[in-house]
Amino acid sequence: MGVTNTTRWIAWLALVAWSCGGGATPLPLHADRVTPPRDGEPMGFVTALTVAALERTLHEVRYDPTYRRIDYPGGDVPPHLGVCTDVVIRAYRELGIDLQRLVHEDMQAHFDSYPKRWGLSKPDPNIDHRRVPNLEVFFARHGDKLAVTDDPEDYLPGDLVTWDVAGRPHIGIMVDRLSRDGRRHLVVHNIGAGPRLEDMLFDWPITGHYRYYGSFDPGN
Repeated sequence: MGVTNTTRWIAWLALVAWSCGGGATPLPLHADRVTPPRDGEPMGFVTALTVAALERTLHEVRYDPTYRRIDYPGGDVPPHLGVCTDVVIRAYRELGIDLQRLVHEDMQAHFDSYPKRWGLSKPDPNIDHRRVPNLEVFFARHGDKLAVTDDPEDYLPGDLVTWDVAGRPHIGIMVDRLSRDGRRHLVVHNIGAGPRLEDMLFDWPITGHYRYYGSFDPGN
């Protein structure tokens, strides 16, 4: 299902309160467009993904990478638990895009294209989509793999960025909020303290930069 009016309203209220506290320079969530549409982008995608990502910051989530058996398709770990990939998975699911199903189907058809670091002999829908290296392959195969640069203007709202954090892969979503100096878009991610909106784009080495629209339908 799509982003609901209730979700938009709750996210807007939370962001007004947050911005009044001096966290960053806010951009208007209610605007139809805060960045011009890009080639191939369904109308409204960036706004919808931004709202869904920012709404994640309203949830109390304990960082927990434990392997769990979950439903398929549309499965999820308990809502009070999650890791960095779950921020991305849950945000996209609000737009009607089930990364669990999509990654699993792609791995079934192209298993050799995915990393083998976990010793699996076949896809596992309980965990595959929750691993950053697998998402990197999926986004590169089915979206746009963009250049990794040190220019903040190259990283736009709706983009997905991955990092190397002391040898561990990490992922977050760029959103339509700016840093205090107005030079960088902020990131929604979970590095251990739950989903957060932070100015951290260049805090760690960037390993990947992607743009993925899936089959977004703003009418859902």
